[in-house]
Amino acid sequence: MMRYGFAIDTKRCIGCHTCSVACRIENNLPNGTWWNRALTDGGAEMDTPVGEFPDVTMSYLTVACQHCENPACVKVCPVGATYKDPETGVVRQDYDKCIGCRMCMAACPYTGVRSFNWEEPAYTVGFEMGDADVAPHQQHTVEKCTMCWHRLAKGEEPMCVKTCLARARFWGDLDDPASEVATLVRERSAKQLLPEEGTNPSVYYLV
Repeated sequence: MMRYGFAIDTKRCIGCHTCSVACRIENNLPNGTWWNRALTDGGAEMDTPVGEFPDVTMSYLTVACQHCENPACVKVCPVGATYKDPETGVVRQDYDKCIGCRMCMAACPYTGVRSFNWEEPAYTVGFEMGDADVAPHQQHTVEKCTMCWHRLAKGEEPMCVKTCLARARFWGDLDDPASEVATLVRERSAKQLLPEEGTNPSVYYLV
């Protein structure tokens, strides 16, 4: 059995937001929707440093769906619209089943990784961008990072990994000890977000 996941090198990440923008384009995300965000410790606004000038520091943490091994969202979905793929461990979302109850959003301990389409999705440009295999976005549904499922199905890596300028993002099978991502997690100091929640995220931050 595979367990796909990420290792993100926080020492290499330069906060360029390329992974966030590439995700938006590849997945044809509606206006105002971000599945992947580059956050800083200084505040809620983009690129906010810690401290007061001139004694300031800046560090980035890219946050998206954590594709947990024990996902809280799956447990509370009443219709099975959010589910864990048994072959890859990817936490997926079925828009056609989603009834818009937002229970998954309430249960997820990772604030902001899921979004809800209150209105019919609108776009900046008048034509669809990204991969033609991306599922159409729908009104009154919850959505989130899919780990670029349409790319995985073709044997390709997620777009955020492919486009990372600083080579800070790694992806692969965490259950394969010989994989690059598993080796990095094993040999480097790594942390998961909110380990006390017991969700066992498939995203590791190398520190």
